[in-house]
Amino acid sequence: MSRSRQDQKTLLIVEDDAGLQSQLKWCFDGYKVLIANDREEAITLLRRYEPPVVLLDLGLPPDPENATEGLAALDDILSLIPGTKVVIVTGNDERENAIKAIAKGAYDYYQKPVDAEVLGLIVSRAFYLYELEEENQLLAKGRGISAIKGIVGTSPQVMKMCRTIEKVAPTNVTTLLLGESGTGKEVVARALHELSTRKSSAFVAINCGAIPENLLESELFGYEKGAFTGANKQAKGKVEYADGGTLFLDEMGDLPASLQVKLLRFLQERVIERIGGRNEIAVDVRVICATNQNLDGLVEQGVFREDLFYRINEITINIPPLRKRDGDQVLLANFILARFAKEYSRNISSISEDALSAIEAYSWPGNVREMENKIKRAVIMAEGNQITAEDMELASESKSVPLNLREVRDQAEYTAVTRALSASGDNVSQAAEVLGVSRPTLYALMAKLGLK
Repeated sequence: MSRSRQDQKTLLIVEDDAGLQSQLKWCFDGYKVLIANDREEAITLLRRYEPPVVLLDLGLPPDPENATEGLAALDDILSLIPGTKVVIVTGNDERENAIKAIAKGAYDYYQKPVDAEVLGLIVSRAFYLYELEEENQLLAKGRGISAIKGIVGTSPQVMKMCRTIEKVAPTNVTTLLLGESGTGKEVVARALHELSTRKSSAFVAINCGAIPENLLESELFGYEKGAFTGANKQAKGKVEYADGGTLFLDEMGDLPASLQVKLLRFLQERVIERIGGRNEIAVDVRVICATNQNLDGLVEQGVFREDLFYRINEITINIPPLRKRDGDQVLLANFILARFAKEYSRNISSISEDALSAIEAYSWPGNVREMENKIKRAVIMAEGNQITAEDMELASESKSVPLNLREVRDQAEYTAVTRALSASGDNVSQAAEVLGVSRPTLYALMAKLGLK
């Protein structure tokens, strides 16, 4: 028996074959089923209804014989609503394209012909996972943190990154972290380590751009006694110390050409030789690399080896800059304020109205690291129990807003409530008074926004 219309779960089916449309609609009689014939219609329905789960055929008009349009639709869906679970429905000869879709972020794939029971189980599991992630995000939002240790934020951009981290962490694939300076690449690397089977072993980090070229090789691979002047004893390198654990190579774009060759050999064969040594040493280590540079451009310039680039780029995680993390700026600022107020024993509990406006308007070119520095200065310089824009040395800038009306409303409500709570030191009565609503209304609004 199907549920009432209000309780039905919304399922979007993107399929141009009328016969298969009817079959799938019959399979999911208990759902609110939306049908799209092509990519454009799918995006229109996606914007309007925001379905948690999408069944997507890769062969869509105007090129139904190829997967180009279907893969483009997948990119659009995950870009607009990252949490959507996309199940690829594909033919037996399209498995390779289905694998590509999974790599892009699709939840699962199912090969035709359609078995209603099996496909129903996959879709049911997709809805369950979607609801579980939504619940976890609301709980995390109430605490102001993500579900992953060290990552503070609840924006869609951060949640998408966290889901990628959770998928990649249990594997041993070499991972490349791309992000601007100050975005927290080492925090993400440590999260990958902590969520892996190697978490009980060492996490070893080395900044390839901070060590002189003539010392970097010995830092990485170690040396034997007498290998060079001053080598009075045998010394292990960072790679050996990371054996059984994780090796994090930061600022890979600065790696000298001579070491690129040796690192490539290590990544291919998982053996090293110490400087001055002749014996090969096998090392079991998971490698994570990071850079704020454009490695594609460095490859084109001949500065970075193409074969090494593909070796370290088995999976890429893009870390969003702070200016593109919707709604996270104030959340993160309050978190950092609490940390520094405790560290410096200052009785500072909130951020002033002018500082909140400045934080939201500022573009944060130095990202999280810059915010930490500015708030640390403000905590030290503040004369009252609030930090001001002047304390942070911030001035207002213009800031773009989304065009989607629902997003604009939700963002405005979230910003207004978090600012009011911050200004009142989390006193709900005072915050309600500032917002011009009753306490029950504010509690209801906080519950809707996932705030505690």
